[in-house]
Amino acid sequence: MPKTLRYTLLSLREMLLSAGPFAVLTIALLCFTYWWLKPNPPERVVLATGPAQSAYDEFGKRYAEALARNGITVELLASEGSSANLELLRTGQADLGFVQGGTADIGYDDEDAITSLGSLFVEPLWLFYREDSARRLHKSPTVGKLSDLKGWRVNVGTPGSGVPRLFSTLLDVNRLKASEMTLSELEQTPATVAFLNGELDAVVFASAPESLMVQMLLQTPGVKLLDFAQSEAYSRRFGYLTPVVMPQGVVDLAANIPPRNVRLVASTTSLLAHSDTHPAILQLFAQTATTLHGGASWFSRAREYPSLEHSEVPISPEAQRAIKGGPQPFLQRYLPFWLANLIERMWLAMGLIIALALPLSRIVPPLYTFRIRKRVFRWYAELRDIEQRQENQSDSAQALLEQLDAMESKVEKVVVPLSYTDELYALRNNIHLVRKKLQRKAA
Repeated sequence: MPKTLRYTLLSLREMLLSAGPFAVLTIALLCFTYWWLKPNPPERVVLATGPAQSAYDEFGKRYAEALARNGITVELLASEGSSANLELLRTGQADLGFVQGGTADIGYDDEDAITSLGSLFVEPLWLFYREDSARRLHKSPTVGKLSDLKGWRVNVGTPGSGVPRLFSTLLDVNRLKASEMTLSELEQTPATVAFLNGELDAVVFASAPESLMVQMLLQTPGVKLLDFAQSEAYSRRFGYLTPVVMPQGVVDLAANIPPRNVRLVASTTSLLAHSDTHPAILQLFAQTATTLHGGASWFSRAREYPSLEHSEVPISPEAQRAIKGGPQPFLQRYLPFWLANLIERMWLAMGLIIALALPLSRIVPPLYTFRIRKRVFRWYAELRDIEQRQENQSDSAQALLEQLDAMESKVEKVVVPLSYTDELYALRNNIHLVRKKLQRKAA
């Protein structure tokens, strides 16, 4: 092996042995921090949506498509609606879910177990009724208030949707008992079929206007939408309700549907998440929400939603940053999501580790020097022992010379980097001086 290569390999070996413990310590701290912080999100999350063809179902598909671009698989879990979604979150069967305000019982225990990503959109309470039923039961083609529905066959939706609970509350304040009506709890699709076939007089939905059922019924001849003339009063009585107006012609400008402004009461739908859901997932969903729900709609202006208002549980910090922060985070504009997320969640810990490692790294150069010089200096102990034994005359000069020759032959095999050869030659010179003293003694 060439001497130059030999010297280089020796220098590298000693450098690795000197810096190795600090490198191992730094890597161990980074691994511990990674395990503690868990910066990378899971690749699969469960989103509780709603019945098929509902607005929740449609929005769930959009979220799944958006998050798939970042390598996250969103499994859509169909349910009956808000109340069912809240129960799925409580039991841990879903990571996130759409929940409408006022349609589910949210208690104090939920404030610790569930967090909100903000209010996404308003969901009016749609009460569609048949015009012929109004003529037959109310003696008028139009219905003006809920108390006019006495004796009607009304479908209020499945219990898991939360609509029966909300509608029951509205009936109570109108002094209308459920026993004075024929109430059914069919799902949206079979209820709509029964309604169109004349088996029901009215159907009640709580859904965003994107719902296919709502879109279809709004344009069906012979079907009318109840105008909540007391919408402002409802909002004053119930904090989770807000009055909204569906403008004239917003459904179809050419056909002028609806023919006049329609007043409705609505509650806001929030995207809730289990408190154990990974922060990066919450961040992605919150960012996606600003894109999907930030435009203008029938009942809101552009950038009015998502909103931090109307929340029945605490807002997550990720949602607050996403909704207030505006544009996409700086690192995510130029790096893949997983890498940007890793840096964002690890930078503080990495900075602390580097701040700790830098002072410790100053020990590496002196340690390296010590390891190299030790290859030379350890022979001085034996050389000093030979010299002392010569002065004490405890051994013969000839025996000491033989021991010195053996030591010198071993020193000749010692290899040090070129920058430390002066110390190796100094050792050899000292050996030569001791030999001269022994030779004079022997003579």
